[in-house]
Amino acid sequence: MRAVYVETLIDAPMEQVWWATQDPTTHPRWDARFSSIDPVPDSTPARFSYATRVLPAVRIGGYGVHAGERTRPDGTRTSALRFGSDDPRSLIASGSGYWRYVPGPAGVRFLTGYTYAPRWGPLGRLADLAFRPVFGWATAWSFDRLRLWLEQGVPPERALGNAAREVALRTLAVAGVGALAARVTDRTLAGALAVLAATVVAMALPPHPHAPAARRCRRRPPDLLAARPPSLLEKL
Repeated sequence: MRAVYVETLIDAPMEQVWWATQDPTTHPRWDARFSSIDPVPDSTPARFSYATRVLPAVRIGGYGVHAGERTRPDGTRTSALRFGSDDPRSLIASGSGYWRYVPGPAGVRFLTGYTYAPRWGPLGRLADLAFRPVFGWATAWSFDRLRLWLEQGVPPERALGNAAREVALRTLAVAGVGALAARVTDRTLAGALAVLAATVVAMALPPHPHAPAARRCRRRPPDLLAARPPSLLEKL
């Protein structure tokens, strides 16, 4: 199973990026994968529970365990995590991952790598073929929402609204082309091709500067530092 990798560059101070990603109250504001994160008091190592709203009335819970943090002489920080869910409705049974923060002249390279074991046996492995890319997309979309917040001051809630409006406008444009094609031609194939062309154009257009977009994030490790997992920090 291929690990999920996402990276973005945030033009903000290291401490601000660290706060926004490590604070359990702030984290769910920008990360679409979580609805809430609640630390477990007095737990050693530090633990937390989380919930994800998959439908308006359906929430799936899970847990996380901090495996440690490490700061290198060059200022690079890494935090490692184990996570999982005891909820039988959750495709994710257990997994591990890391966040890495690499300071540089243009800002902080904020990157993550993680993987997990799906449950439900062969059916789960089949479902994961679709779920894992979607989960990776949600991670990248969330990273760009974080970047917009810290760089440009666009609150995560407003960024979500911007994204929703952009999707609605692009969908209406495609629907408008389809309606126009239906009026000017009786040929079903021509109309279908017009809608297909409009869909391709709508998807290819650059996103609005204040709307988060997963495409702005890197999805493959560019170097050995990014590619090397922390092995739960034993070898960092």
